[in-house]
Amino acid sequence: MSDEEVDPREELLKNQRKEKKDLQAKIQALKKTASKGDKKKKKETNDEIIKLESDLAEKHKLELLEVETSKISIKELEVDADNQNSDVDENDSNAVEQEHRVSKAQKRRDKKAEKDKQRLIDIEKQDEENKNGIRHLEQEKIKSLLEKRSLRLAEIPSDGDCMFAGLVHQLAQLGINSTVADLRKSTAKELLENQADYSPFLSNPSTGEMLSDPEFQAYCTKMASTPAWGGQVELQAMATVLKRPIEVVQAEGPPMVVGEQFQEKALVLTYHRHAYGLGEHYNSVRSSSASA
Repeated sequence: MSDEEVDPREELLKNQRKEKKDLQAKIQALKKTASKGDKKKKKETNDEIIKLESDLAEKHKLELLEVETSKISIKELEVDADNQNSDVDENDSNAVEQEHRVSKAQKRRDKKAEKDKQRLIDIEKQDEENKNGIRHLEQEKIKSLLEKRSLRLAEIPSDGDCMFAGLVHQLAQLGINSTVADLRKSTAKELLENQADYSPFLSNPSTGEMLSDPEFQAYCTKMASTPAWGGQVELQAMATVLKRPIEVVQAEGPPMVVGEQFQEKALVLTYHRHAYGLGEHYNSVRSSSASA
């Protein structure tokens, strides 16, 4: 490809980025038209925004699929043309042998192209199913609950550190610097120093029995030094260490609050039971008016 030639995929992605930017501008304009006191108008506006975003995402997927599949076909034609040109000067026996090799190579390319195309179709189908799946419904319910409080989700990576990373994000919004490593070490220290308060709520997953002293110590070491997933016990320990209430918003039921005895401003997380294939997940929140 020469300097003057433009990669169709790059050109498409450039145009799609512009369309996304234009859509965001349109969404902002729609939001401004919705009266704050008119709940019906606000809901209609939100529904329209969701549809606009969904339609654009669907359009972009189809465009990308078309470019990817056409790109594969073009490359195959180029390879075939090169092989045909090189065969002109071959003798008959070499031509037959070359044709046989090209035929086998073509079959492999066809198989790979079909596999790539099917993968894109499967991804598109899964995305469509997810719109009505339990994960999507849970996400939308949590977003609705947050919206009533002028809050919105702040996505946290799903890597085992999500609860601690969510708290780091919450503290940062209060001007308090911290790290996942710091919070993990503080949590483990609190658990070890007050074992009697926490051990009754922890059990051996194999036996169902309460952790023995060595098992409890091993549990705390793992919590301090690995990306072990933190749950309600660790939330309680963190609330005690930070001397702040921690509120967990969830799709079903009222928010769960630990550390209610403390008077400082509560830290707020969201709990997603169906967020990822590996299981539960925590996100943070931010004010709806705050920049991303």
